Amino acid sequence: MPGILYIVATPIGNLDDMPPRVAATFGAADFVAAEDTRVTLKLLNHLGLKKPMMSYYEHALHHGAAILDRIEAGESCALCSDAGMPCISDPGEGLVALCHENEVEIATVPGPTAAMTALAASGLPTGKFLFEGFLPIKKGERDAALQAVSRLPHTLIFYEAPHRLRQTLAALLEGLGDRPITLCRELTKLHEEVVRTTLGEALTKYTETPPKGEFVLIVAGAPETVKESASEDDAAARVAQLISQGLSRKDAVRQTAAELGLPKNVVYDIALGSI
Repeated sequence: MPGILYIVATPIGNLDDMPPRVAATFGAADFVAAEDTRVTLKLLNHLGLKKPMMSYYEHALHHGAAILDRIEAGESCALCSDAGMPCISDPGEGLVALCHENEVEIATVPGPTAAMTALAASGLPTGKFLFEGFLPIKKGERDAALQAVSRLPHTLIFYEAPHRLRQTLAALLEGLGDRPITLCRELTKLHEEVVRTTLGEALTKYTETPPKGEFVLIVAGAPETVKESASEDDAAARVAQLISQGLSRKDAVRQTAAELGLPKNVVYDIALGSI
């Protein structure tokens, strides 16, 4: 009989959060598919377990076929990421899809995920939220992604590494306007930090102080008052007025976005369409 693919959540930082079922599943599995075998080896050592491991990450997706072959031959596999729930902004989703396509049994061992942990601690609305994960690196793709969500009322969730945090905060400020944000760093770890501020203040803070650790960014959705009070006609008229007063189009767009509380890229598109 074929084996089972277990989707196994691991602690997002504090090993005291390890549920007993996680340890039991790792113990029962024939082998482990890990995002980074070095990280998972430390976890298995903590549990006092020794298991064969295979790498399954962004540049090793071709290992999926070999993992599937082993499962179909009767072995059970524990799929895990470096921290938290596998498959959430994680290459494990490809292996799960492959197993579904081949009618392999799938079982979940749930646990914490950084996105939901940060959202709960953010103090921002949780009724409607949109998980965006990591923004694209290329500016054009990043701008397009932000424009697509700039007018949604949903709270927005992003992941970011420390070396890209300032670039991402600048892009969020430009694309969404100056909104409330909660930055969650090193969740559940020794240096855990939850900072509630605004995008503009966050950019200033982390420009002056180099960021450390992995971040989850919880950004407020588009405010209803702005959407009701500032129309495209309002924005177009204000841009035209400022240009007639001698401002460049770039400066007119920037000032209009600040005055009306609209994302700068949205105002720019409106300005282009009105010319």
